[in-house]
Amino acid sequence: MKLMLTTLSDELFNIEVADDIELLNFKALCEFECGIPATQIAILWNGRPLHDDKLKLKDYGIGDGEMLLIQRIQGARGTPSTGGRNPGMLNIDFGSIHIPGSSRQQTAPPVQPPQGQSQDELPEDPAALREMLLASPHDLSILKERNPPLAEALLSGSLEKFAEVLQKQQNERLERNRERIRMMNANPFDPDVQKKIAEEIRLKNVETNMETAMEFAPESFGQVVMLYIDCQVNGQPVKAFVDSGAQMTIMSQACAERCHINRLIDTRWAGVAKGVGTQKILGRVHLCQIQIGTDFLQSSFSILEDQPMDMLLGLDMLKRHQCCIDLKRNVLVIGTTGRETPFLGEGDVPEHARLNRTIEPNQPSEDQQLAEALQRSAQEAAGLSRLQSCTVDVVVAGSSASGPAASTSSPSASSQAFPEKDILQLTSQGFSRARVIEELGLADGNIDAALVALLTKAFQMP
Repeated sequence: MKLMLTTLSDELFNIEVADDIELLNFKALCEFECGIPATQIAILWNGRPLHDDKLKLKDYGIGDGEMLLIQRIQGARGTPSTGGRNPGMLNIDFGSIHIPGSSRQQTAPPVQPPQGQSQDELPEDPAALREMLLASPHDLSILKERNPPLAEALLSGSLEKFAEVLQKQQNERLERNRERIRMMNANPFDPDVQKKIAEEIRLKNVETNMETAMEFAPESFGQVVMLYIDCQVNGQPVKAFVDSGAQMTIMSQACAERCHINRLIDTRWAGVAKGVGTQKILGRVHLCQIQIGTDFLQSSFSILEDQPMDMLLGLDMLKRHQCCIDLKRNVLVIGTTGRETPFLGEGDVPEHARLNRTIEPNQPSEDQQLAEALQRSAQEAAGLSRLQSCTVDVVVAGSSASGPAASTSSPSASSQAFPEKDILQLTSQGFSRARVIEELGLADGNIDAALVALLTKAFQMP
């Protein structure tokens, strides 16, 4: 027969046993289901406790489909303990019953945390956490995806900024926990509390949905490379983005100049392109050939002023040549010629279209940011950086003078630390004397390293 077991904490178990099983053996089966030792199990049926372990279930009158209440006996070892006041009652532990307005986990008085600190909050050392994240590229990539403000503060190289953002987020989390506790202790029929409860339920459903997706469809959390193909326009190689959702084929102004077709732009077709954003259309090239493999296809282009990708093959061009996007074979089939061209892999697509690449113009890459952060961290651990050391030398050299003479003697004192011929050799490249002396100080007088640093910074300047 089938029986349903329940506990005071609203846990349900289904079990199938024979009707002639003894109560002692039945408790052993219940131990396997609920985890309570058989010697500490009390079973109640219709509010009546079952005492005799030698009797069978059918002797008690228990039939198929009945519900039994099982619970742990408080302080039990071998036999059920009885209280002095009620010797005929089982000493059942009712501590696991969930009382509305209280947390289910609070079965014992909690240990009081320090003033201003939550029970589940542990003190974190910002410097140790920062070093750990900088030493783990994997954790750093996850942090960039899930907590961009903290990742930005980490890569800034400033321990004070990182600690400030970390402390701010910890305080916000503490405040949310306090608000949740206030909500649980408040009147559940209050409209504001009802809204907060509904939001808690919604967030719980979202979390459950994400966990289900991570278990049964983990591929949905991955990223895919956009569809690019190699082609040529007027003999110039171009990586074209295939976008069946775009209404027209477009080309950037820089690509039009590189392909020498900017002289064919008809400015009468100028306007504004609207989609996810808006961009200015400079005009239209009415007819131009695109070479895809060995095929030469006719197409027209709308020239956009500020476009990150060189060329986008829109629906007009795809329908004109009856193109088919075959994702199973990862190729673009040109219907008018029957030829195929493969889509590019991640390593062949332009830099801005690669995965986990959100670099803005004139911004350092993630690798450069990580290297700079590691360098700053090493400088902080060593005490003073080389630049600070050079600054101290300059101040000490100029401190012997007084008044205006002191300020005028500092540059000369700093320049005397390096040979004048090295300074003249670098200033002849078009750099100012102050910048040359500064880079020589950073490079410990190495003229080659200073020249490389000056050239690199010159290319990075807008």
